[in-house]
Amino acid sequence: MKDSHSPTANQGKFRDPQHTADGQDRARVALTHPETLWFNTGTLCNITCANCYIESSPSNDALVYLTADDVANYLAQVRTRNWPLHEIGFTGGEPFMNPQIIDMARLSLEAGFEVLILTNAMLPMMRPAMRNGIKALNAAHPGKLTLRVSLDHWDERRHDAERGTGSFAKTLKGMDFLRDAGIPMTVAGRALWHESDTTARQGYADLFARQGYAIDAFNPARCVLFPEMDLSAEVPEITTACWGILNKSPDDVMCASSRMVVKRKGADRPVVLACTLLAYDPQFELGETLAEAEKDVALNHPHCAKFCVLGGASCSA
Repeated sequence: MKDSHSPTANQGKFRDPQHTADGQDRARVALTHPETLWFNTGTLCNITCANCYIESSPSNDALVYLTADDVANYLAQVRTRNWPLHEIGFTGGEPFMNPQIIDMARLSLEAGFEVLILTNAMLPMMRPAMRNGIKALNAAHPGKLTLRVSLDHWDERRHDAERGTGSFAKTLKGMDFLRDAGIPMTVAGRALWHESDTTARQGYADLFARQGYAIDAFNPARCVLFPEMDLSAEVPEITTACWGILNKSPDDVMCASSRMVVKRKGADRPVVLACTLLAYDPQFELGETLAEAEKDVALNHPHCAKFCVLGGASCSA
């Protein structure tokens, strides 16, 4: 796995969880309103993307498959801890490569939660068992299941530059299935091409109109455009004084409202992480239980600053 810090950028920064490089108190975030519990179903994926933040690929099993029993255990902990969740999220890798994804989603829906599954909508999702499972879940829990499809750009050439030749067409085929089956879907794209937000959203809007997808491209919750997580970029550290300077609240940062469960290769049990974006940095591993995961999180990584505090990004629906 890549080192969590660039060898050239941010020299001297993001080393001490208590203090910034210039000696100020580092900002910390408490879990004040848990809304989303994420499950990383495993880092295996059917494709290798050029800029995958978690390095998913057909050979990367650093995070192994979770099971339905794992999910059931954490759902029971949610009840015990009285977490006011409204959403269970599944990410990867490609979640539909995990043979138990339908069972895991069913358990979450039956527990009363909305379910969000992140997918590239390609061949793993399009297997008959998966398609039938998705349709059955939607029929049993209408309006509670959403699939967020990774569509890096509205232009086929640019999308395929990230995900491989032919991937755009395969993803649209999967989205056509979701459209025809009446499965709610949203899109996640990337802000990689130096175009304005308005231009990018208009491009997606035109594509959605042509394909008949009921997705509002101008709604950031329905068409999420993520900034690129470039570790070579110089970013400021976030101090306790920054909240007032930026007119932001720590409650707005993702780690105030979410946690992610993963299982590392060779581990006996899953663990809970502070963040969906930092699966390999040990300082963001909080423990095996949700009780342990209620501790504060030090914003001691460039992603904390650029992606979450300054970028205002969120992975939830």
